[in-house]
Amino acid sequence: MHTLDTLDAMTSHQSTQTMKPATAAKKLGVYLEATPAEFREGVVSRAELNELQTNPPQWLQDLRSNGPHPRPVVAAKLGVSIAGLARGGVTEPLTTEQIETLKQDSPEWLVRERATQAEVRKEAARIKKKNAERDA
Repeated sequence: MHTLDTLDAMTSHQSTQTMKPATAAKKLGVYLEATPAEFREGVVSRAELNELQTNPPQWLQDLRSNGPHPRPVVAAKLGVSIAGLARGGVTEPLTTEQIETLKQDSPEWLVRERATQAEVRKEAARIKKKNAERDA
């Protein structure tokens, strides 16, 4: 009987599992500090996260469109690694407009980091192909 009670407790815990706002923001790809206070100060259930992903409210649409964006999103939009951003001196979130300006200005560090990232991707593809051939 004790095992069944434990299983019931685990099942009910699973259905109401919550996460910190920072985790939810990361999963949504938005900068936590730019989210509304009620989002930052609460907890987010899995169901609420799914609803935000499926039917994003206006504030989430605006953040995804205009930013400010967290570093992983900035790095992806610029085609560089997060470490590459740091090497380029970008340590703060950027808006979409700031990202577009950087792309247009194409500073030397950005050109270098994009080339580095392209080489990393090329090497990863080569290794994947080699491993696939070996396994075949």
